[in-house]
Amino acid sequence: MLFKKQIQKCVIIGSGPAGYSSAIYAARADLNPIIFLGFQPGGQLTTTTRIDNYLGFPSGISGKNFMENCKIQAERFNTKIINKSVINVSLSNKKGGIHRIFLEKKEEYVESIGIIIATGSRPKFLEIEKEKKFMGLGVSFCATCDGFFHKEKDVAVIGGGDSALEEVNYLAKICKKVYLIVRKDYLKASKILQYHISKKNNISILFSSKITEIIGDNFLEGIKIFNHKNKTSSTLLISGLFIAIGHIPNTEIFKKELDLDERGYIIVKKGSTITNKPGVFASGDVQDPNYRQAITSAGTGCMAALDLERYLSLCNY
Repeated sequence: MLFKKQIQKCVIIGSGPAGYSSAIYAARADLNPIIFLGFQPGGQLTTTTRIDNYLGFPSGISGKNFMENCKIQAERFNTKIINKSVINVSLSNKKGGIHRIFLEKKEEYVESIGIIIATGSRPKFLEIEKEKKFMGLGVSFCATCDGFFHKEKDVAVIGGGDSALEEVNYLAKICKKVYLIVRKDYLKASKILQYHISKKNNISILFSSKITEIIGDNFLEGIKIFNHKNKTSSTLLISGLFIAIGHIPNTEIFKKELDLDERGYIIVKKGSTITNKPGVFASGDVQDPNYRQAITSAGTGCMAALDLERYLSLCNY
């Protein structure tokens, strides 16, 4: 399928909450959006067993069903949904200029006046056996998303930076015991976060340690830990393992086209989704290293569609 002869007004790259939210708003504004699903249609939420903290779902909903609902809603407003990945972009520097979006085949591309980037981010993995198998079955990358399922139980967090300690602080309020597993012999996190966890009695920090094995057949039952300082191994029986060693924004194809911060996140104008290229907007986790929640991603998806609508109006489209 080729789009060479027709210039679009709105192309959305990515299909998580940010992508579908922007599609719904753009479609209702008669921008006739096209959304490219990418390598993981529905984004990270499709691997989440249960969502209990999204507004409007009092009984909760599975991540897969939630994203399917988002897709159905976008289709209701005639969003064109294409199951392809974008492999490269060529972005114009001119106001009202035409951007080119290249698809999986080099000769296949789309041209558009406006682009909304919603490619999200991906968590860093430990790269050990059963880690990916047990995602949503005890292994998680988000305490605020999944911590509730481990209320009054023992859990572990791995990491030593701010994100890890924020996870620990949250979990310590609802869990019986929280183990913080740190690969180094010190914490990288800010002093204020270190101070907060030092005041909690149900947190145990295991320095110079790494996870060598995930225990369980059908779901997480525990982990084996090796302390490389004293050369000892131990086993922790836990119901949840929260991996907080960082995220990687999916911005590889934008490195030569957009301004990124030192971690690779797209830089947007404060209070907006506007990037350094006219007509290009970024929403969701790809420009948000702090919150990384479905509801905040959906909110910035709405913002991106509204920002694009205003842009097109100023360009007399």
